[in-house]
Amino acid sequence: MDLSPVWISAKTASVSIVITFFLGTAAAFFIFRMRHERLKILWDAILTLPLVLPPTVAGFFLLYIFGVRRPVGAFFLEYFGVKIAFSWGATVLAAVAISFPLMYRSARGAFEQVDRDLLDAGRTLGMSEWQIFRKILMPGAIQGLLSGGILAFARGLGEFGATAMIAGNIAGQTRTLPLAVYSDVSAGNMESAGRYVLILVLISFIVVTGMGYATYVFQRFSRKENR
Repeated sequence: MDLSPVWISAKTASVSIVITFFLGTAAAFFIFRMRHERLKILWDAILTLPLVLPPTVAGFFLLYIFGVRRPVGAFFLEYFGVKIAFSWGATVLAAVAISFPLMYRSARGAFEQVDRDLLDAGRTLGMSEWQIFRKILMPGAIQGLLSGGILAFARGLGEFGATAMIAGNIAGQTRTLPLAVYSDVSAGNMESAGRYVLILVLISFIVVTGMGYATYVFQRFSRKENR
């Protein structure tokens, strides 16, 4: 059994969740702070769009932008000698693009649930916006942020369509677990595909169980704080 897809998927999901977590949280805070409702609706639709688009369509847009003969891809290749498309970095790019909306929606929902009266009280007491964000908003939203991060990690781990479009299915380089399953099924290697499926199911189960346990811990901690 070739373990390279396991290693590639683990690296891709680990790097992409760090990027997705901070980008999604920043974007959610930006929308949360926006006062113009029409602009908020527009930006919300744009940032959520990859969630409802077929992954192959999202992959097409990524390939159109980051392909070696496309604006961004050609720029990186010419000035930095970095080829984005059909490289391991492309698997990270695809995972970030597809998992970002989950992180963004979870973070925005978590921020919206924080009592705005607490934020106004902080301003009344002379706290800066950074202090309000760090001492009031983030602690109040942390459970939702962590849940969003776990879901985004799982989504990035299981990404298939966009990865196939922008990164390809190169053995030992860009072949992630979902692509390995597809390749083995296409070749009739059902036993090998079954092993990869089992690994994906186990990881997904651990991730979902971890999210439930994190929620349970935070609820217990909140009850103790309120006593």
